[in-house]
Amino acid sequence: MGASLDERREVLRQRFAAWTPMTLHERLARCAEEFGDRPMVITDERTVTYADVAAWTERLADGLVALGVRPGDRVGLVMANYVEFVPLKFAISRAGAVAIPFNYLYRTEELRYVLEQSQANLLITMTGFAGLDHLGMLDEIAPGWDAGEQTALPELRGVVTLSTDGRSRAGVGSVEDLEQLGREHAGGSEGRGPDQAPAPDDVADILYTSGTTGSPKGVLITHDASQRTGYASALTRAFEDGRRILFSLPCYHMFGYVEGLMAAMMVGGAIVPQTAFDPGRYLEGIERHRATDILCVPTMTVAILEHPDLATRDLSSLRAILSGAAPAPVWLWEKVRDTLGVDEIVTGYGMTEQGGAMTLTLPEDPFERLSETVGRVKLAGAAGLPGSAGDRAGDLTEYRTIDVMTGEPLPPGAEGELAARGPTNMLGFWRKPEETARALDDEGWVRSGDLGYLTEDRYVVLTGRSKELYKSGGELVMPKEVEEVLSRHPGVSQAFAVGVADERWGEVGVACVVPKAGAAVTADDLIALCREQLARFKVPRRVVFLEATDLPTTPTGKVQKFRLARMVADQLETAPTPA
Repeated sequence: MGASLDERREVLRQRFAAWTPMTLHERLARCAEEFGDRPMVITDERTVTYADVAAWTERLADGLVALGVRPGDRVGLVMANYVEFVPLKFAISRAGAVAIPFNYLYRTEELRYVLEQSQANLLITMTGFAGLDHLGMLDEIAPGWDAGEQTALPELRGVVTLSTDGRSRAGVGSVEDLEQLGREHAGGSEGRGPDQAPAPDDVADILYTSGTTGSPKGVLITHDASQRTGYASALTRAFEDGRRILFSLPCYHMFGYVEGLMAAMMVGGAIVPQTAFDPGRYLEGIERHRATDILCVPTMTVAILEHPDLATRDLSSLRAILSGAAPAPVWLWEKVRDTLGVDEIVTGYGMTEQGGAMTLTLPEDPFERLSETVGRVKLAGAAGLPGSAGDRAGDLTEYRTIDVMTGEPLPPGAEGELAARGPTNMLGFWRKPEETARALDDEGWVRSGDLGYLTEDRYVVLTGRSKELYKSGGELVMPKEVEEVLSRHPGVSQAFAVGVADERWGEVGVACVVPKAGAAVTADDLIALCREQLARFKVPRRVVFLEATDLPTTPTGKVQKFRLARMVADQLETAPTPA
């Protein structure tokens, strides 16, 4: 019988008895010394070891320096979960630059915005992906980029491509060319003086938010922060030595980057990244690469459980799953346990501005905890709050709730906007001082925009989004309260409440409903249900019926309420109005 969860955590605590802050490339070098022959990245096409990645990183970093990248420069990455992402990410750190992993599903105008806003000095991009033509987008955004003659992006000095669809562009260097340049200028990335070398508390990444409530903002995250969060995940989930984590969640996002790559490195484990989600490929990958852990959101988890290959694949290696980013009922966790044979099931919560996932349930928690809460503040040991933090010492961060309107702290256990303070918090938003001042106060508390409260044992319960609150009849309405009532109707699959501008009332509540297949449900039914269970000002004035595929979502499956509100505004004329 294997070690218990507590025994595995104790091994990790002893391994990291003291936390030593280091840069990302220093962490890789440390891992390469200790785990050199172990696989670090496993794909269907190739497996690369820690030693392989470290050597590859050095060549690419030397190439970046030879290309003119200087300490503090910003290097954009438009890169799906290809194996090249990993050495490129660490090479940017070794060159002393700041990485900007962009959402590779951005369309032209979205990519234009982040390239302009980030002031990227170099861009490393795929030639195309998932039907998107990234070279064509650059032609529109910055004509002449391939000849070095563009003027639309004055900070952008060059572009490097990774051919992902068989194409290339004459005169534009590739990732392979960058590596060859590094061979010719070996040692170039080691030639900096101490005043030029990055420090662990310097910015390593500008990570753009998913934009659930507005335009993406570039979050400044330090080298040390993502490593602390990754270690806290390993400790809280009680990683065994050499854990293998399979996922398709993107590495430009904290989910894949921290819960996958950073966490696996803490135990000399491997990641099995996939470039897009397909439940059949998840099952095939678990069997083929003996994955011990998978990362999902609930909709992905359901798709895996419903896939016909489930009965024929050997999933005996799988022991753990992290299914986060959205709530899920107890029956889903029971089905994961009974169908996949997984007994270490956790969910969590966090945000880029606070360093990624700050809470997780424990693998030993009852399933009710997974459905009623988003976990407790992560255990972080030596990487967490110092001993002076009292009973919170060793937690990754500290939470409190504040008044949405005034920002004043609320009593323990009171519901309000969640705010966090700890060593993983962002330094601010890139080139957005006003937004930084609103989100990050002088005492280091980062406002989340999420509403909720903390239980006595520091589990977090979410109740809504502060930015999604809307006024009806002069009273603030919490959408989640309305959504919970709507979801009680047997004909409702999903429900979302949004506030929409109205000429007469200023703002009205609109219920956006996805009916269950074949269900007979009317707007009058739903409004009557709300009238029975909600105060008059909370009752939606309109109901709009949608298909699940109509819902605007982020790449991690979160519904974007601000886009949903804009979308349904066009349908108000045909939606019924209660008398």
